[in-house]
Amino acid sequence: MAGATALGALLARASQRHPLAEAAVTALATWVVVGGTSLHREARNMADLLEQGRFATARARLGNLCARNPDGLDEKALTRATVESVAENTSDAVVAPLLWGAVAGVPGLLAYRAVNTLDAMVGYRNERYERFGWAAAKLDDLANWLPARVTALLTVAAAPLVGGSRAETWRVLRRDGARHPSPNAGRCEAAAAGALGLRLGGANRYGTHVEHRPELGDGRPPEVLDIRRAVLLSRAVCLLGGGVAAGLALLAGRRPRSRRA
Repeated sequence: MAGATALGALLARASQRHPLAEAAVTALATWVVVGGTSLHREARNMADLLEQGRFATARARLGNLCARNPDGLDEKALTRATVESVAENTSDAVVAPLLWGAVAGVPGLLAYRAVNTLDAMVGYRNERYERFGWAAAKLDDLANWLPARVTALLTVAAAPLVGGSRAETWRVLRRDGARHPSPNAGRCEAAAAGALGLRLGGANRYGTHVEHRPELGDGRPPEVLDIRRAVLLSRAVCLLGGGVAAGLALLAGRRPRSRRA
């Protein structure tokens, strides 16, 4: 993480006196770090495969979205995994890096991605990485604490786009957001469940370990069509998140720079 932050600081410092270079460096870092396009593409691919009944291929691709063990998952389980992954990763892959970039520039973008990648690699507890993985997971929780809540609030705002109610989405978020074992994913998934009118949660298998997640929302179980609705909701939240990040950047990054005599 320190190396990514240092690299970002070096790039920012080298380009800060040249507006075009600074814009190019920032744009490149944002393109590298923000993963909304790949997230939505993978989710749509999953929807296509499930609609075609190609469940074995869908299981093989699930690893592109989450770390769940796909062995034996049926259409309903694959659909739920995809919808939940889209909800959680709307924050992790898009809103969080945009916010970190807005307040801390290129160093913030690269540092956030380093933290998030480290958590994905070793954040699950096991004998080999127990202490290191625990620290990585906690650092990722800290980095995503505010972005996840911003994502949840933006999901409330965007709920009518997918036929949801802002009031119902807010109610489900407040009631169920803290029930999830993750302090951040629960907010995003609960808000998505409320906006989409779904019931998320259930048994998830990671390797040989099964985790039972509490139910989020009062609606029906997700169907394949809901993957496309989740993508539409996520895209709207990403656009709103981009607007919030742009506003923060204007507030935080427009201080006059000192000039040499």
